[in-house]
Amino acid sequence: MGEPIFKIEYLADRPALEPDLVRWYADAWAPWYGPGGAGDAASDLAACRNRDAIPLCLVALDENDQPVGTAALKSDSVGAETGSGPWLAALLVTPAERGKGIATALVARLEFEAERLGSSKIYTSTETAGRILTRRDWKKIGHTSSLRGQIDVYRKNLLS
Repeated sequence: MGEPIFKIEYLADRPALEPDLVRWYADAWAPWYGPGGAGDAASDLAACRNRDAIPLCLVALDENDQPVGTAALKSDSVGAETGSGPWLAALLVTPAERGKGIATALVARLEFEAERLGSSKIYTSTETAGRILTRRDWKKIGHTSSLRGQIDVYRKNLLS
């Protein structure tokens, strides 16, 4: 069995995928994007249709051009009181594709994008991706509260 085949593209180049991502967001972050939540996934994704400015969103696609993961680079996120962005946000891989390196590739690509856009550091908050971040030299810098409870906040210095 070979390595999984996937590519990462800007959501700006794949806007037809937004309805799928809206459903993903509502399922993954129901307290915010689900029924009765204060978030608007469609508006948030539409705002991320950028290639050369924050916010931007990336989509991982399998060999059949089906979405298997996504992540965004935003100016703030849950935990933004900890540091001035940009923030890696909305990291999500479909359950069937987890453990195949897609989340790690999305994190690496957003680190690159943040540096390309002139940032010297990047932040994120997560309840599930700590091992990926630690392997990529992110440092845990604190905790914050989310609608689902306490989550860890991380920072990575980008420029040498």
